[in-house]
Amino acid sequence: MKRLVCIILLSVASLFSATRPVANAPRRSDIEIESTIKTKLAKSKIGKDGFQVHVKNGVATWTGATTVIQHKGAATRMAKTAGAIQVVNNIKISDDAKAKAGENLAGPRKVQVKTAAQ
Repeated sequence: MKRLVCIILLSVASLFSATRPVANAPRRSDIEIESTIKTKLAKSKIGKDGFQVHVKNGVATWTGATTVIQHKGAATRMAKTAGAIQVVNNIKISDDAKAKAGENLAGPRKVQVKTAAQ
């Protein structure tokens, strides 16, 4: 029994050490990060918003405007997955998008329940 517990603990410990970033791993250059972000942006739905991104010292800075509130968060995630160590998101959300999001949150939520056909 003790042997089994020991094996399980070692397995869990190895999982955590494998998922942690290596402290001495080489950091990607600003040009590589920016190029990766722009490639992802061109393939993405949010690319149509015309966002601009610049990377300096591993920090990605977004500028632009959108009418879809979720696109701002998508831009941040995109930069992080491309290797940015920090993201400054200066994307402006239109007043219409903010109002629409507020309407969706106000009042009772509508839920559609599907029932099995009998």
